[in-house]
Amino acid sequence: MGGTDETHERTAGRARAYLGSFTSAGGLGVLAADVDPATGALTLTGSTDAVADPSYLALAGGVLYAVSETEPGAVAALAPDGPAPRPLGDPVPVGGAGPTHLAVAAGHLLTANYTSGSVSVLPLGADGLPGPATAVLRHEGGGPVAERQAGPHAHQVQPDPSGRWTVSVDLGTDSVRVCALDRATGALRLHRETALRPGYGPRHLAFHPAGGHAYVVGELEPAVTVCRWDDRRGELTPLAEIPLVDADAAGPAYPSAVVVAPDGRFLWVAVRGTDTIAVLVLSPTGDEAIRSATVSCAGAWPRDLALDPSGRRLYAANERSGDVTWFDVDPGTGTPVRAGSVAAPAVTCVVFG
Repeated sequence: MGGTDETHERTAGRARAYLGSFTSAGGLGVLAADVDPATGALTLTGSTDAVADPSYLALAGGVLYAVSETEPGAVAALAPDGPAPRPLGDPVPVGGAGPTHLAVAAGHLLTANYTSGSVSVLPLGADGLPGPATAVLRHEGGGPVAERQAGPHAHQVQPDPSGRWTVSVDLGTDSVRVCALDRATGALRLHRETALRPGYGPRHLAFHPAGGHAYVVGELEPAVTVCRWDDRRGELTPLAEIPLVDADAAGPAYPSAVVVAPDGRFLWVAVRGTDTIAVLVLSPTGDEAIRSATVSCAGAWPRDLALDPSGRRLYAANERSGDVTWFDVDPGTGTPVRAGSVAAPAVTCVVFG
């Protein structure tokens, strides 16, 4: 898909979204779209396949970053301001295999490398471009599900809301690691590891906007674990586990992404296999969650969920049906109501900028 300067001029000033997709499965790579502020509709404006399998994206400081979920793995920086994202130099190796997630923290780009079970740190220059990795911290351990947990599989990494810590979620070791990042040297030091239930297979974590709680989604067990987060001690404490599907639900269920409402009232989790979105109501303090509804993702295999900046619309990246579907969120109940969709083959991720 190409873009034109004429298209860019016509849509300049509108909200933008960016999609990642698996090029090895027929995806277009990194795509850009205009967002209609009235309806939330996405209109694709261009794409680039210069990055192989850019399965996850992050936007920071006017630069769009993409993992290359390959072996060996890499990251790429792209300019997001044209009709199609434009690569800013060649992809940079991360020193690990199969990176599935990335985030910016303290002037560094962090990647979670699923295949090699590690977290990499790459310094960002004044121009926002990543340099060679300054640290690669390999996780250790495994779990009881032999075919998925023979070794570590880091699936997500992000800074905590205070900016004091980085947290990495490991599916293979049934744990979440809290690390300290040295801003000056880019060194990453393990501070604390929190164990979850054996065989849980944690995949992603999201923080409550007030900062005192976090929610960890299991991929191997369809549930979300409510945790207390102490940013002074860098300590994550599991409190309760809430099922995301009914006990009699047909077929397998593999949760993927978790999103918390900006006001902290609701939480949403995408569940592949059942192809649903679970809606949970959070208590005012964020320490309790009750599943209130389950709706169709309106596609197949929802790999990612994202809220638009207003928090009024939810977007599902349905990988196997090859579409991004958007939903209007009922402000009283948090229930998503389908509003539209756009075709995007092998789509894996949605971010807004």
